[in-house]
Amino acid sequence: MTAVPTETILLAGLDGEVEILIDRWGIPHIYAKSEAGAFFAQGFNAGRDRLWQIDMWRKRGLGLTAGDLGPDFVARDRAARLLLYRGDMAAEWSCYGKDAEAWTTAFVAGINAWIDLVEREPERLPVEFRLLGTRPQKWAPEDVVRCRAHARVRNLDAEVLRSGIVAKFGLEADRFHKKLQPEWRVQVPDGLAPHPIPPEVMKAYLLATEPNVFATGQPAEPLDVASADSFGSNNWAIAPARTATGRAILASDPHRVHEQPSLRYVAHLVAPGLDVIGAGEPAIPGVSFGHNDRLAFSLTIHPSDQEDLYVYEIDPADPTRYRYGGEWERMRTVTEAVPVRGGDPVAVDLQFTRHGPVLHVDREAGRAYAVRTVWTGPGTAAYMASLNYIKAGSWQEYTAALEGWGAPSANHVVADIDGNIGWAAAAFVPQRPNWDGLMPVAGDGRYEWSGMTRSSGLPRIYNPAAGWVGTANQMNLPADYDYRTRRTGFEWTDGARYDRLSEVLAGRGGWTVEETRALQTDFGSVPARRLCRLLAPLSPPPGPAAAAVALLAAWDHRLDADSGPAALFEIWFMKHLVPAVMRRLPPEGVAAMVTVPDTALILDLVESADAAFGSDPVAARDALLAETLAAAWDEALALMGDDPAGWSWGRIHRGFFPHPLSRLAPPDLRAKLDVGPAPKGGSNLTINNNGYRTSDFRVMSGVTWRMVVDVGNWDASWTINSPGQSGDPSSPHYRDLFPLWAKEEYVPLLYSRGAVEAAAERRIRLVPA
Repeated sequence: MTAVPTETILLAGLDGEVEILIDRWGIPHIYAKSEAGAFFAQGFNAGRDRLWQIDMWRKRGLGLTAGDLGPDFVARDRAARLLLYRGDMAAEWSCYGKDAEAWTTAFVAGINAWIDLVEREPERLPVEFRLLGTRPQKWAPEDVVRCRAHARVRNLDAEVLRSGIVAKFGLEADRFHKKLQPEWRVQVPDGLAPHPIPPEVMKAYLLATEPNVFATGQPAEPLDVASADSFGSNNWAIAPARTATGRAILASDPHRVHEQPSLRYVAHLVAPGLDVIGAGEPAIPGVSFGHNDRLAFSLTIHPSDQEDLYVYEIDPADPTRYRYGGEWERMRTVTEAVPVRGGDPVAVDLQFTRHGPVLHVDREAGRAYAVRTVWTGPGTAAYMASLNYIKAGSWQEYTAALEGWGAPSANHVVADIDGNIGWAAAAFVPQRPNWDGLMPVAGDGRYEWSGMTRSSGLPRIYNPAAGWVGTANQMNLPADYDYRTRRTGFEWTDGARYDRLSEVLAGRGGWTVEETRALQTDFGSVPARRLCRLLAPLSPPPGPAAAAVALLAAWDHRLDADSGPAALFEIWFMKHLVPAVMRRLPPEGVAAMVTVPDTALILDLVESADAAFGSDPVAARDALLAETLAAAWDEALALMGDDPAGWSWGRIHRGFFPHPLSRLAPPDLRAKLDVGPAPKGGSNLTINNNGYRTSDFRVMSGVTWRMVVDVGNWDASWTINSPGQSGDPSSPHYRDLFPLWAKEEYVPLLYSRGAVEAAAERRIRLVPA
């Protein structure tokens, strides 16, 4: 191994020396003499690269932000505490595997060791703490699992919205809210008339579940991304019979909000009996996406319905009592003290019914609202159950481990060195014997969960004849799945990404790793193809609409960054057509309630010339297409100039990673904290997911981390993690991967010791004190 700069650090709590080799892309490769040492070093290294990020992760989850940020954040902390896990810890740890508690204990000991080092050597304190005048806090192992709200479950917000729509406009109007799959008609549960749910309900829930908002303790404004589908993911595996290598290939790219530091962190843990590399969230031990020496694994969200809104009649004389089973039952009240910066702790009362935390009490209406969620039961800390499969060597061992996977509901795709591939859904899904979960229900005892379906009761496929498996958050219940009695949920993501994935994968064999990378960065737009077909019969008079039709007629339907037609199409589709359909077709007022329209539904309504268009739906539809095209053409002229030859999608659609504190920083520091912008192609509906806000088309969410694995030939695998591995603005790895990500490029995901040593740029030796 070529000599590299080495730092030796003496640490108490280590059971043996650990070596961390950091490669030229900032990925730490941890070599320990024991599993405990590997996880200790992982926690220590997470502190080294991401201390402020994980410190805020913990404080937000436990309801401790007001201690850093002041009294405006007390309401946020109270809401977070409502959703903490408060059950039996032995049952909790057991869900994640026999080693989970020991590994997590070692992991947080490593974080605490880094915090101790920072106390001894204050120059290591991250700049964010200095900017805010705060300090990191020590961790306990249970902190990692008690924080539930860092990966949302669903569908509370949909229930709230649907209740309001049905109450104001009737059940028929809900068809303009969300496309339900498989075929289903919403059933209004007996015992509770649909009514507008008080805004305080969702306010409390969002205060607990949104990322940190540093300007205010109130929920953030909506992200204004073009669609909620921006938060989806892709994964797929190709069997050896369909690859050029004769080995399986696995691809994975989860999608979330873009911010700095990145949500994901790549790490490699090696110890006797353990050799796993991949990505996870830096505050969670292990990895959730990656591979060991036998098996590659990945996941996307499988949108199961894991929560319900319960509405109670309360005692007019005592609002802490609610009617259940014909009698008054008292809420359980827990009083806790919230630390507040610059003041005394504030006592907050947390109330719980038998179903879960109370989000709001409406004394005037005589109602209380509580959420029942899988979070209150054991086994639903986000991604923690990955600890149970990182050593799995086969499909059978992997799927056995998924019995403890509670949340988030996920599609797991795996491939092994023997050429086997498979897909399995995994989640704890409540069994609702007498309602469909799409509307709030009375909390009086008539609507109770009768059990929980686990992964073994959900769909899965192993070595399919097609030679590939893949998911993109689409509706993927098999045709023979009895969804009417084994209901998992009816609200799915727009299937456009999967439609593109499946048509390409099914069309050919002989796949290489390089071609898989190209598919993972593909900008082909299925919605563009479908909508542009409708333009061919149009004959608008000379003018903006005719010019738009002509420009789109010869287009290849790819949302490339240098494409002018792509820019026009996205301005038209998301900024003009979708809002126009929502204004024209549903009853007046529905559009104002549905702030994030369902693009799959909109496209179906337009393509079919839905009867809601009027007595001559085709003519009315075509007139709307021409009207909105003309408006989009005019906006494109205003944004990009009079010459369409100079238009390009990447000119207005730009990747940017803002740091949460940049708006509080002086200009010179702000420039160091934020990363970008850079031109980007795609949209939330292309495989290469880059969701944007329609106000200025800035990319707000989508892919930041990718992985393509040559299964068995591990050193031929690839990854990217934008903007960089480090959360330290002074680190060379804070933004070094952003230019590569912007150009759809990758870096090697090295696995063998020899390859890692050849690429190492730094060594850290951790030595027992």
